[in-house]
Amino acid sequence: MTFSRITGTGGHLPEKVLTNRDLESIVETSDQWIVERTGIRQRHIAAEDESTSDLALHACRRALEMAGRSAADVDLIIVATSTPDMVFPSSACLLQAKLGVTRGAAFDVQAVCSGFTYALATADLFIRSGAHRCALVVGAEVFSRILDWKDRGTCVLFGDGAGAVLLEASDKQGIIASELHADGRHAAILNTPGTVNRGSVLGDPTLKMDGTAVFRLAVRVLEESARSILAANKLTLGDLDAYIAHQANVRIISHVGKKLGLDNAKCIVTVDQHANTSAASIPLALDVAVRDGRVKPGHLVLLQGVGGGFTWGSVLLRY
Repeated sequence: MTFSRITGTGGHLPEKVLTNRDLESIVETSDQWIVERTGIRQRHIAAEDESTSDLALHACRRALEMAGRSAADVDLIIVATSTPDMVFPSSACLLQAKLGVTRGAAFDVQAVCSGFTYALATADLFIRSGAHRCALVVGAEVFSRILDWKDRGTCVLFGDGAGAVLLEASDKQGIIASELHADGRHAAILNTPGTVNRGSVLGDPTLKMDGTAVFRLAVRVLEESARSILAANKLTLGDLDAYIAHQANVRIISHVGKKLGLDNAKCIVTVDQHANTSAASIPLALDVAVRDGRVKPGHLVLLQGVGGGFTWGSVLLRY
């Protein structure tokens, strides 16, 4: 039987760092206000000439290097993003060209902050089917370009970045299971309602969010999905070695962790350093945890995403 297994991870953050203190001169806020409510201390902002596929390129190169693979080995690229380089072609196709990959499939997945879990679950199915053997699965965003920098309720929350994993066919189980969900009835609580029509932007092209509603829904569905996927695979919360949730807000992560009864040491938190990077947040956090030793070979890891749509999902894996 063919399984899929993560063999390399990589992350990349733009050079420019925007601290909470820096934001005090941009919008009515304070470092204390931001830290107390979100746990965020800084975020990275892409340069004017940096695109989503540029950030993804650096993350992919690091993942390939860790796995001891080259671009010639890759036959599938899936990029999770809500901020693509352009309307089309996909950022995945642009990334493919930058990497020098000349075979296989390349496409984008749009599930906002749940995007990486959607992309990883999709790549797993492609590999299990036998259609592909070596996939780059990427989360990459330049959310700084869709923010209203006068809205302190949203602009302090987000940053830019990219994370990637190399997923390869294996006779040893890596990805154990995935569980994806969506409920479009909640679209209004988190969206970017603008669109392009005949060369003009219609509506508001900046992010809008009902923070309280998002918080409540996120905590509920993440807890439910965590319990569901573990039970379905005859595993318990005590079996987990690491829990990596979407890095949106430290309070969401801590609330879910407490409801699940998880030890704080098992909950990976990186949101303080890069803020909410949407689809990039899970692979960025995974890469940090792998490189600093908190996630080791053989560890049972639960990845969870939640975001606009409303979407959410879990991927259970053995690293």
